[in-house]
Amino acid sequence: MPESMRPDALLEVRNLCKYFPVFGGILRRKVAEVKAVDDVSFFVREGETLGLVGESGCGKTTVGRTILRLIEPTSGQALFRSSILADKSKGEETTVVDLLTLDKERLKRIRREVQMIFQDPNSSLNPRMTVRDILAEPFEIHGIGSKSEIDDRIAELLKNVGLRPEYRSRYPHQFSGGQRQRIGIARALALRPKLIIADEPVSALDVSIQGQVLNLLADLQEQFGLTYVFVAHNLSVVEHISDRVAVMYLGKVVELASAEDLYRNPKHPYTEALLSAVPVADPDVRRERIILQGNVPSPLNPPSGCRFHTRCPYANQGNRMAKCSTEVPELRNVGNDQWVACHFAEELKLQGVEVPEKTA
Repeated sequence: MPESMRPDALLEVRNLCKYFPVFGGILRRKVAEVKAVDDVSFFVREGETLGLVGESGCGKTTVGRTILRLIEPTSGQALFRSSILADKSKGEETTVVDLLTLDKERLKRIRREVQMIFQDPNSSLNPRMTVRDILAEPFEIHGIGSKSEIDDRIAELLKNVGLRPEYRSRYPHQFSGGQRQRIGIARALALRPKLIIADEPVSALDVSIQGQVLNLLADLQEQFGLTYVFVAHNLSVVEHISDRVAVMYLGKVVELASAEDLYRNPKHPYTEALLSAVPVADPDVRRERIILQGNVPSPLNPPSGCRFHTRCPYANQGNRMAKCSTEVPELRNVGNDQWVACHFAEELKLQGVEVPEKTA
């Protein structure tokens, strides 16, 4: 049995690692490992949205796919509060399971509660299947409903995502990018899941369409009580939809806080640099952009100590480098439930951005 989890959490990830082996030589032996995800921990409360952000290659997509077992983990836990696997004969409403250790049969059953929205609707939808076939597949796999019941449910799903039920006979190539992503969202909603991992669901769309899809996701969350892990690299998008935000750098979480606290009062230098790149709508407002020196280190051979110290503009100040380059900072609470992996978080005075008030 897995350990108990936070009472308010739907998902709790503990010390998640995913290392990809590198083979070399004539005998193709393992010579190294790419540490794509290295000791990542966070939790998601039921009904909230956790934004998972960072630049390309930081491991955020791998985290999402590993939780869903689309990629097998190296180590760690992903504790989930399941209703499907609860023993109703014992009066259990829910039970805590570790998604990373479930056998094939139980993993299939729990797919009804945990789903994914993929980044690219062009490649995630089968071009040889009609919309009806795409949306019917989850019901058929899990043996839910008769043909007429499935057709009724498909019509309801299409209405929920803003598409007309008559579109069910069309193929994916007959839709725009935004409409294809709505079909992907409808597929994720088909089995009424508790948790949806959205892997950059708007990054492949035009800016004007991004807002529509984000608003749709927010409306669906309110309507069905969904919980999201929202993976993105665009901080403006994450601010719009997230309750809390986790920032990743080179396979590790470096900061985790409420969206408002993180944007207005960042505690990690990497978060500050990311926020400085957020565009401002007012042409009269100028903000100094922080240009990080050097390139992102390779996850094949990450730096010792703090992984960000090779690019950190504050590490060379005073006598900080000795500690930053040798000691790995732990993710710790520096107050107000703001977690930071930085040795000198309390000393630094970092610049955030103003967060506009969210409208209903």
